Parts: sequence; structure tokens; C-alpha cells
Amino acid sequence: MSVPYAKGKLAFGMCDTCGQRYDLHELKPQVVAGRITNIKNCPYCLDKDQPQYFVGRVPINDPIALYNPRPDNAQVVSRELWGWNPVGNPAVYGTGQVGVIGIYLNGIPSPITYSGEL
Repeated sequence: MSVPYAKGKLAFGMCDTCGQRYDLHELKPQVVAGRITNIKNCPYCLDKDQPQYFVGRVPINDPIALYNPRPDNAQVVSRELWGWNPVGNPAVYGTGQVGVIGIYLNGIPSPITYSGEL
């Protein structure tokens, strides 16, 4: 049984990117898009395979719409505030209004007012 190539334990090789001399076993093949190229690089010039080359190879299912959805019929009830009545929580029914907001800095009224309009 014959060996087609020498083992090359003491052989040198040149990095295809920087041109520096390294032991042949230190040079690694460059991988692009999951395929080994014929370029051998030193550990400093060796680039990792970029993940953007693999976009579209893995099927991704990301549905947005729901099939046969059921809307919230109790929307008004879900927007009410609730409080525990025996405790006397005043948040059982809440009210609000839009008006003028005055800003006071150290007890002095500021000339800036906001009336709810932009």
C-alpha cells in the first residue's frame, strides 16, 4: 500500500493572504458560504464564515395574522378601573378631563402653559 503524498511534518507553507511563512499544518482553509475554498490562511488572517451568507437556507415561518381571530367584545368593561369596594378605594370609578396645565418653579408661575393642543 503506497501513500500518495508525504506527511509534511516539517514543511513550511505561505499564507495566501499576508504572505508570511508558517508551518503547513497551521494553515487552515478559508470557508465562504459553507464551502471550502482553495485559499489557505494563517490563524491571524483566517476569517469566520459570515452568517448573512446562510440567509434563506433555513426555512423560517413567522406568521403575523391570526387565523379566525375573536375580538374583545368587552372592551368598555376592560377599560374601567376596579377597586375593592369594602376597603373604600376611590378608584372604583375614575374620571378625567383635559385642561390647562400650569408649571410652578419654587412657587413662581412659569410663563409656559399647555392647553392640550399642539
